[in-house]
Amino acid sequence: MSDAAIGIFDSGMGGLTVLRALLAQLPNENFVYLGDTARLPYGTKSGETVSRYALQAADTLMQHHVKLLVIACNTASAYALPALQAAIVSVPVVGVIEPGAEAACASAPNGRIAVIATEGTVSGGAYLRAIKQRDPNTSVIQKACPLFVPMAEEGLTDGEIATTVARHYLVPLKAERPDCLVLGCTHFPVLKGAIRGVMGPGIASVDSAATTAQAVKEALASGGLRRKETAEGARSYLVTDAVERFVRVGKIFLGAPIDPAAVELVDLR
Repeated sequence: MSDAAIGIFDSGMGGLTVLRALLAQLPNENFVYLGDTARLPYGTKSGETVSRYALQAADTLMQHHVKLLVIACNTASAYALPALQAAIVSVPVVGVIEPGAEAACASAPNGRIAVIATEGTVSGGAYLRAIKQRDPNTSVIQKACPLFVPMAEEGLTDGEIATTVARHYLVPLKAERPDCLVLGCTHFPVLKGAIRGVMGPGIASVDSAATTAQAVKEALASGGLRRKETAEGARSYLVTDAVERFVRVGKIFLGAPIDPAAVELVDLR
């Protein structure tokens, strides 16, 4: 079982930032990544639809005999994590919201937290609930930043456009003087430079990709699931549409080229 792959699911390419963080912490593990590129984005869809898609994706990854499942999509974690954990009992299931909420509370000495995410994640209130469960006295400000997603996928991660959009969304948040800002969408870490440029150095940034990678590392250790082989692990990719675009755009999020031969087109049912 320890040699089995870790399965990672996202609505498209943003979850590759989670894979990137996992590769940095667990380079010897095997990974299989599934991006539902035919049906993205999830952030504007209903909770029922997102849950259905997430269950289909999880089923596909389980057919690859994964030892742990990572829901590397904030919207899917917000809407579908309880259903996934109920449906999949043979392996641990890790979402991105709980680790992010934990890190946010640790980074907010004055109890003031701002969260930026997709419309679905904000309206679902998952970060608000997760943070309040840890500290009911914390003040949580949420802001949907839908334009950040297409900007990230088009590579508009710095420069005048990125700065203008970041200011549009973030200047009102900065005025609230939060202790930290949670990047509540896995697309957002590639815009970290523009975001930090607006928020300034005095406001800590919580990257849900990095916090999730740490949670996965801990889950593997506690379950005795760490791969014993020290050589670099294998990486494979499943996508539901547009293989060429996934390879081309995905490297923005992964921070490294994606081998087209490692990408397989699949159909989720």
